[in-house]
Amino acid sequence: MKILVVRFSSIGDIVLTTPVVRCLKKQLPGVEIHYLTKSSFRTILENNPYIDKLWTIGKSTDEVIPDLKKEKFDYLIDLHHNIRTLGLKWKLGVKSFSFEKLNFQKWKLVNFKIPMTYKGHIVDRYLKTAEPLGVKNDGQPCDYFIPEQDEIDLRFYGLEPKKYIAVAIGAQFETKQFPVSKTIEVLKKQELPVLLLGGKQDEEKAARISEELPCLDFTGKLSLNSSAYIVKNAAVLLTNDTGLMHIAACFSTKIVSVWGNTVPELGMYPYMPQNEKSYTMHEVQGLKCRPCSKIGFHACPQKHFNCMLKQDTVAIASTIKSFSEE
Repeated sequence: MKILVVRFSSIGDIVLTTPVVRCLKKQLPGVEIHYLTKSSFRTILENNPYIDKLWTIGKSTDEVIPDLKKEKFDYLIDLHHNIRTLGLKWKLGVKSFSFEKLNFQKWKLVNFKIPMTYKGHIVDRYLKTAEPLGVKNDGQPCDYFIPEQDEIDLRFYGLEPKKYIAVAIGAQFETKQFPVSKTIEVLKKQELPVLLLGGKQDEEKAARISEELPCLDFTGKLSLNSSAYIVKNAAVLLTNDTGLMHIAACFSTKIVSVWGNTVPELGMYPYMPQNEKSYTMHEVQGLKCRPCSKIGFHACPQKHFNCMLKQDTVAIASTIKSFSEE
């Protein structure tokens, strides 16, 4: 049997599909698993031993359609379910199973604050897509495999595994980012060394944090795999609702997550089925405007940003300290 799994983006979403890949590979004897994603996200999957062949595209599925047809797949598991995958399924003509996105429920939650009727994690919905093939949830976390060449020599920086705090300061949208001033408040209360993680776009924020407290600034300097290695070996990860949060959950790293305009109810909280006491989610309760989006904005639509500015920094700092002492 040959199966094509499809998810084009983004970091967190792709990581959250890995239980599907693992369960397919381990529960279906002799199955051959192929995975199609965008080339910019190849790193997340290229070392996954449960994937027999990784396919990537730049801008269009037409880049790979001819070669995919030659593979003669038995099934296609669509974990993205958008216009692009609809076209892909039509062109390949393969029997497919598609992920239920619950867009109407999400729309009601965002626009009218009507609670979603589905309360589970998105991983459970991804796995439900594969149920017709006899696949069951194995109860294990998501997977992220780091090649040895991307590991960091922690001793070079005077660090020991599980003896430092990693901070993912970035996120795709401003409304998902814990403000610098609040981050500084929290980190000044910590005793362990602090490492800052993020992309080049986060360097200015990291510089402002570094001016206020001693820390190692890795923003814009590491690959995703190397950042994952830092997260894997951290005592705690302080993070926004972003990809590194989901990567940390793969390694059972303790997670302190801060939520702005998005809400865990959307099903994208840390997936740690065997370690649910290893993460906390900090939200400002009682805001009538929240969630204002299922994704995010570059500025608060209400112009007050209370979902982040009213975060309880004392509680966040205390949780990090408690986790780091375990």
